[in-house]
Amino acid sequence: MLHFKRFSQIGLIAAAVFFAGCHDNDVGPVQVETTDSTNYTAVNNWIYGVMSDSYFWYKNLPAQSALDSKSNPNDFFEKLIYQRSTTDRFSMITEDIDELTNEFNGVSKVFGINYTLSYTDDGKSNIAAFLSYVVKGSPAEKAGLKRGDIIMKVAGTQLTASNYTALMSNSETATFTLGQLNGTVITADNTKTVTITKAEISEDPVLFSTVISKSAYGKTIGYLVYNQFVPGTSADGQQYDNELRKVFADFKSKGVNELVLDLRFNPGGYISSAETLASLIGKNITSSKVFYKEKWNDKYISYWQTKYGAKALEYNFQDEGNNIGSNLSRVFVLTSNGTASASELVINGLRPYMEVITIGEHTYGKNLFGSLFSDEQKRWKWGLYVMLGQTANVNDESDYGTINGMTPTYEVEDSVIPYKAFGDEYETLLRKALDVMGIPAPGGARLSATRSVKPFIGEPLKDNLVVRDKLMIRDKPLAKLNP
Repeated sequence: MLHFKRFSQIGLIAAAVFFAGCHDNDVGPVQVETTDSTNYTAVNNWIYGVMSDSYFWYKNLPAQSALDSKSNPNDFFEKLIYQRSTTDRFSMITEDIDELTNEFNGVSKVFGINYTLSYTDDGKSNIAAFLSYVVKGSPAEKAGLKRGDIIMKVAGTQLTASNYTALMSNSETATFTLGQLNGTVITADNTKTVTITKAEISEDPVLFSTVISKSAYGKTIGYLVYNQFVPGTSADGQQYDNELRKVFADFKSKGVNELVLDLRFNPGGYISSAETLASLIGKNITSSKVFYKEKWNDKYISYWQTKYGAKALEYNFQDEGNNIGSNLSRVFVLTSNGTASASELVINGLRPYMEVITIGEHTYGKNLFGSLFSDEQKRWKWGLYVMLGQTANVNDESDYGTINGMTPTYEVEDSVIPYKAFGDEYETLLRKALDVMGIPAPGGARLSATRSVKPFIGEPLKDNLVVRDKLMIRDKPLAKLNP
């Protein structure tokens, strides 16, 4: 019999974690036994059981008898992944499910810097870290760092193509020397240094919001920078979703009639928060209209639809009192190569209901959703993030699940430095949105020296050269299913 179980992850946002159920073709129950570095049989049997039950591509698994059941679970798991380089780029295994759960919920030990790395000289030797944003409440923010700052040196040593990995990796405390732009030359300012120690923080996904009034053009523009889909914290499971609602209440009260949603730094997260955001934006939507659909493996499609009907895998918008869709004809979404998963779900889910204009670079390309799996008997801390299926919008459209992602309506490289503050009308991607709206730049040109740089790593990074995980986490059971 197929079934899922739900439990509260360390008291946090009541996120659903699914476990493989038992049915005719299941691997038999794993016997409790001690595991060590030379015998991982029990762990690997559990891994195979989860994958053979729930994995979207379970039919493509190798026979369990052909695998080494005693091998390291990392190696064992990798042999189960379907077309790692092109199709399932996302499923993962961890030796510490609690740590991974915290990371997925935006809780991590960090400086709080997010940046791009680019060469600063024609010889392509020296490198700088250009801060895309600084996490609210983080050690970096408390030290005075902000979007637009440039890090040239770490521990007094200039970042170069040969040393940046060592200098930017695995430091609990770091001293950064900032840089400045003189004409078109970027130089270190040795009088400006900051020393920062990492701290554990819960990152607020609502990084910035403002309303830009352009009454001469009949425009009141809401601008929101939203950096991950996380509903709340361990203390308040709906804190961040409710913060979103307050932002849109402000937009609604001020008569916003154009919306710029900045998702360029958003790698995804929980589907429930994507549903909340889309429900605050969608035009003429109600809880009776479909936001997205799910396609599982054939076993689960048959199970859900037999038990709950043909529409069992359709998920509707929420009724949100602060929805501003009635005052919008379109939404502008700012994107990058790191815009992924739940971010793409919002874009795709809104398209049948209103014009969605994307500005920036092509998105990452993830139309797959997954869930965290933990051992129900708590015999070990190994855990999995497994792809369970694929999403589509109400029109069954889901054509962006490749490395090319979604092609932007207007392709604009976010490469002009120093990066302008969020909401600045000269900021590169926001400027393009305002141009499309027919709103000219004040003064007609940028007021300070600028330079264009080209990142040599395609996605924004955070802290120690980390590329953020691309997440679309299914965090609730079927609406009709009693957990």
